[in-house]
Amino acid sequence: MSRWFNTAGPCKPDKHYMLPPTSRLPDLETLIEQESYFVVHAPRQTGKTTAMLALAKQLTASGRYASVMVSVEVGSAFNNDPGAAELAILGTWYDTISIRLPDELQPPVLNQRQKEEPGRRIRAFFQSWAKASPKPLIIFIDEIDSLQNDTLISVLRQLRDGFPNRPENFPSSVGLVGLRDVRDYKVASGGSNRLNTASPFNIKVTSITLRNFNEAEVRELYQQHTEETGQIFTPEATATAFDLTQGQPWLVNALAKEVVEKMVKDRNIPITKEHILQAKEILIARQDTHLDSLAEKLREQRVKNIIEPILSGQALGDTPPDDRQYLIDLGLLRRDPAGGLVIANPIYREVIPRVLVQGTQDSLPHISPSWLNSSGELNKDALLEAFIRFWRQHGEPLLGSAAYHEIAPHIVLMAFLHRVVNGGGTLEREYAIGSDRMDLCLRYKTVTLGIELKVWRDKKRDPQSEGIEQLESYLGRLGLNQGWLFVFDRRKNALPIEERLSTQIVNTENQRAITVIRA
Repeated sequence: MSRWFNTAGPCKPDKHYMLPPTSRLPDLETLIEQESYFVVHAPRQTGKTTAMLALAKQLTASGRYASVMVSVEVGSAFNNDPGAAELAILGTWYDTISIRLPDELQPPVLNQRQKEEPGRRIRAFFQSWAKASPKPLIIFIDEIDSLQNDTLISVLRQLRDGFPNRPENFPSSVGLVGLRDVRDYKVASGGSNRLNTASPFNIKVTSITLRNFNEAEVRELYQQHTEETGQIFTPEATATAFDLTQGQPWLVNALAKEVVEKMVKDRNIPITKEHILQAKEILIARQDTHLDSLAEKLREQRVKNIIEPILSGQALGDTPPDDRQYLIDLGLLRRDPAGGLVIANPIYREVIPRVLVQGTQDSLPHISPSWLNSSGELNKDALLEAFIRFWRQHGEPLLGSAAYHEIAPHIVLMAFLHRVVNGGGTLEREYAIGSDRMDLCLRYKTVTLGIELKVWRDKKRDPQSEGIEQLESYLGRLGLNQGWLFVFDRRKNALPIEERLSTQIVNTENQRAITVIRA
């Protein structure tokens, strides 16, 4: 059997299509030669474990070091009991090292006195192993940020305490591997839920992040499938995959896996751009484990404080720099070369609003599809009538139930429109910091509808004229002469919904007919 695209666990060269695992890491060898302690952090499913396992293997094979990657995840069950955590961690380490290193590099078993010293067992383990080892120890500690509270501080302090004794009496070099940098490790102390400081691991030389694939690397990965099976990815397909994922490794693999294993099993059929786009829709709808864990983060308040204004097109204001960096470290956001923070890739741009809409969507009453004519085509006038009826009856209660209060109108409207497109259409979104709007494009068979959302907030002027100007630009890009502008009045002194709910058609100088819906 040929290799396959991997979306679960570390990659193995004999089983998976994969790029050289350490090619995306900066010069770690230099740090190791300088006996440095450092942090490697990157979002989930970017290849950290694969890269560090491969590097440890290379270092040991070089004959200069004894290197291994171990995990502290089992200790997370005992985050307020460092002694119990140490015993669980060391038990796992002995098992892991027995598999990954030869007999002559195995650590000695702790003596009884060392075993009885809670809060010092990790330090004692490394000290006795470094003394006995014929080669300097290079240790990579995975899942470090799964530890929290007293257990995390205990482990970090033991590493710091042993650091001055390297390399003869402690590991020569240690890399902490996880999602975040040290200052963002969770710890219940001083009224904060984060360390907010590199101490008690202030011995680190640097923090390194593992970058995403570039476009050439996506081509190289997909080419491996072509070489093994003969099935080609067209240049447009590969370019589309990179554009949708921005090189996020799990997404790059997941798109290809969906296409070649389920959608196009005949190896004589080339993979096209349309196949990749279809696979994207399947991944988003299915919300696999990776996308599900992303959705979980949206419930965190510090994530909400930044995602909410981005979705509504507001400025980020005085959000803490650490919080913005946290979302970058999680892989939710990236810094656009043109300036500003943006959602990390187009797939996440779709996943985030869909996740936020789910609760409201599940709360919607049954809505008969009165907007479809006898031939199953979308009637835009009937759709607008259906929305007005829906909003009049259910709008206010649903606004109160939305997960993100500031963008409640956006969420409720999207939930309604998802009901519309579930019968065979798509809903595309555009939003950006500072644009003060969200644009939606509803496509249903032969009908394309451009929609813009504006919110009228306290101490702001009526956004209708600005909205018409912005919607005209959006309709121009879509090649449309008609569109809808929603103006949601969220001022404290707004009229009751019955009195403010209205529609009017505004004809612009550019001969576009814009239906303004005040809600």
